[in-house]
Amino acid sequence: MHRRSVNAVQHGITPLWVAKDRTASLIDRAPWARVDDMPWKDIAGGKEMVIRGGYRYLQVWKCVPSSNRHCLLSGGAGHCRGVHSDWFVPALCEPEKKAVHLEDLVLESASEESVPVYVPNRGSGRAGRHMWVPATDCKRWRELIGEKESLPDAPVEEDDEITFAEQEIDRTCRAGEEGWFVSDARPIRDLGQPTGGFTLPRMPVQPSRNPMLITAIERAAASAALGCPPWELGPCTECGQLMRRYGRGAAMFCGVCRTVLNGR
Repeated sequence: MHRRSVNAVQHGITPLWVAKDRTASLIDRAPWARVDDMPWKDIAGGKEMVIRGGYRYLQVWKCVPSSNRHCLLSGGAGHCRGVHSDWFVPALCEPEKKAVHLEDLVLESASEESVPVYVPNRGSGRAGRHMWVPATDCKRWRELIGEKESLPDAPVEEDDEITFAEQEIDRTCRAGEEGWFVSDARPIRDLGQPTGGFTLPRMPVQPSRNPMLITAIERAAASAALGCPPWELGPCTECGQLMRRYGRGAAMFCGVCRTVLNGR
């Protein structure tokens, strides 16, 4: 698999490996996608093949008590008021994204609307995830992490030794029997969990006399987290926190300050 993937890239071809099993060994070792194990008659009949794993979307949110997502730094124990970003499968996005079909991914990969990336896991510079993502999300991710070049390449792995244990999978139904049985000892590689989380510190508060200085990375992160164009950003009148200050639906005070002021 590694040899064929490298050979394809050298010839200008983007490899796309398709698996039908969450334990497939090719998962996270090359650009991949997982579909259901469909009968050949359904495939020949033109039934759409929905991608169950391997395609993700970038989600950016501000870590405040009103957020529906937990803090990546505290593990849900608190809120750091920073800006978090992470990669999620369509079903776990907010709002939920529509599932991608394999046929559409093939076309989008050719037109570069969807691109393969490798994102290292949090706390590990080696382990990570291969995934297909929208090109717009990939561009936004680079802006958030301050990378102008492509995402880091996947670490080179030595080919695993292929062995055959000469043991068939135990297909005996053991419902109702006491004890714990394992029919397939292979580990699940497609976990579907968010991965590659990145956190920016809290947006700078405007000093009383000096103007606010915001870096391009902070502005891009705030724009993505608040869902508004960069030119609609501005400081909260009360605390100076960066917020959606201009444009339709804008306000003079952030949500936290409005709650405090209304309670007085």
